[in-house]
Amino acid sequence: MILNKHFFKILFICFCFLGCASRTKDSKVTSDKNEMVDYFADNGFGNAVAIVQHPSGVYHKGITYVAYQGALEDPYVASYNHTTKEWKGPFKAGTSEMGKDPNRKKKIDNHGKPALLIDDVGYIHIAFGGHGGTREDGDNPLGNHHYGKNLHAVSKKPLDISEWETLDNISPFGTYSQFIKMDNGDIYLFYRHGAHRSNWVYQKSTNNGKTFDEPVSFLKHKRRTDVEAEDSWYPWLSRGNGDDIIVAFDYHICRDNKNSKDTRGHIPERHNLYFMVFDTKKDIWKNVKNESLAMPLTKEMADENALVNSIPNDWTFQAIADVAPNGNPKLIVLVGPDIGAKRSGPKRLQHYRWNGQKWLQSKNTDLPRGNGDLQVTSAKEVSIYLESETNDAIREISRWDSFDGGASFKKNQVFLSRENSGFVISALIENPHPDARIIVGQKEEGSDFRKMYLVGDNGPIKRNKKETILEKPIIKQTNK
Repeated sequence: MILNKHFFKILFICFCFLGCASRTKDSKVTSDKNEMVDYFADNGFGNAVAIVQHPSGVYHKGITYVAYQGALEDPYVASYNHTTKEWKGPFKAGTSEMGKDPNRKKKIDNHGKPALLIDDVGYIHIAFGGHGGTREDGDNPLGNHHYGKNLHAVSKKPLDISEWETLDNISPFGTYSQFIKMDNGDIYLFYRHGAHRSNWVYQKSTNNGKTFDEPVSFLKHKRRTDVEAEDSWYPWLSRGNGDDIIVAFDYHICRDNKNSKDTRGHIPERHNLYFMVFDTKKDIWKNVKNESLAMPLTKEMADENALVNSIPNDWTFQAIADVAPNGNPKLIVLVGPDIGAKRSGPKRLQHYRWNGQKWLQSKNTDLPRGNGDLQVTSAKEVSIYLESETNDAIREISRWDSFDGGASFKKNQVFLSRENSGFVISALIENPHPDARIIVGQKEEGSDFRKMYLVGDNGPIKRNKKETILEKPIIKQTNK
């Protein structure tokens, strides 16, 4: 009888232990299943987003739609419903001709990142995949060739990102795609028509992207006679007031690779800062003084009629423009010594503003080193959304505000911060919801993949971890 009592006591303890272990295991499974993370995808590839290819996101009827470069440099699109807090996607929205060659010396090209737009009837458009096209695509009448193919894909249903169709209705010779939709529904697709030695053009659609007019040049490439180089450009275009499209741009001296006086040959050397306006209603281009400009603009014409500031020695990178309600534009550009080649050194944002008579450069030195986008809400209120590095080697996404028209800036909010990490950022999302202003990619150590964040005033929008884990096919390089 005593033995039986001990036996039952031991049996009871075993059952309790097993039950506790089972509950602990179940609790861990449930915890893992419901774990929330602050990124929405883990398959961003290379420089998954950038400011120049824009917009990468649009807020429309309560939902933010975002696009980025995923595995094999293919475009992916996801969406977030701000009411239901529901994520959808990412869905692969097309197939890039880049990123598939295992023998290519440059493993990731990064020039074909998608730009996204929603037309007036709700179809979602992306332009992606190009770095100038190839000779297999035929002669390029407005420039030279390089790699990939500029493509245009459209959702099969309005506001549905799950299925896509690639259309053959834009030039294949494109890169740095930038979409703009006007109030009347007209769609403009701006891009460089080829590799470095090519005109910048736009194609216009008046039927929600079903067809596009032939390319129209607005910045001209041409051979220089004083040095062994060619004129080239890097513009950034966005909506201005009313029917205007505004353009901030810098000049790229495209030096010859061979027999060049510059022993480094072709390097990403850029200089100067320019500004102009495209009145889409009157179909005329003009400078800040409302003087008309002959198109396509040459280097000599730009120097004489569209120059904001001459920067002949330091290098420039990624000019951005926005305009105040009174019509006066404000610009930012990254400036530093030889920043294109060395990717290091003291480079800082410079801010310029038009006061109605002349360009004024802000003399403040409080803006950090970093890359960002500009938002002007009034003649006095200016915000810059930045990816930058602090003195403690911490990378952060932050907003710097000015309340004196840009004469001085102060850091007001940090949205995302990581130590010893690397970020890439998009331009501001079109018509952004306060909770979703910018897309961020964070580099994974020892990998070409990035975690992707949708960041706003309350930091990154969270998602269930299991939904962020995506297939990551890669092409293994082979030795030639």
